[in-house]
Amino acid sequence: MIDLISGLCLLAGAFFFLAGTVGLLRFPDIYCRLHALTKADNLGLGLVVLGLILQPMPWSSRAQLVLTWLLVLAAAATVCHLLGRSSLQQGIEPVRGSGRDRTDPSLREGSEG
Repeated sequence: MIDLISGLCLLAGAFFFLAGTVGLLRFPDIYCRLHALTKADNLGLGLVVLGLILQPMPWSSRAQLVLTWLLVLAAAATVCHLLGRSSLQQGIEPVRGSGRDRTDPSLREGSEG
């Protein structure tokens, strides 16, 4: 039973990695691509780590897997923030309809601002 749950977690993790890659290739701008990659890859890695933790191994190896996942979570959030902020500072605007213009009244079509 544990092997089945472990295998399902690994397959689900692979699915989320694939979904993040599709988002990277299909989304229109850097902001949407960053969102797709950080969300999908972090969840995918978490599921892969969970699937591996369920396998028989020493507790020290399990702790290393969890610590590695936590480090990747922190690094991905930091890098995503830095890339997004750098892109905005360089004047790279989000593509219309991709997110920011839905909440910013000055970017909406028909706005006089």
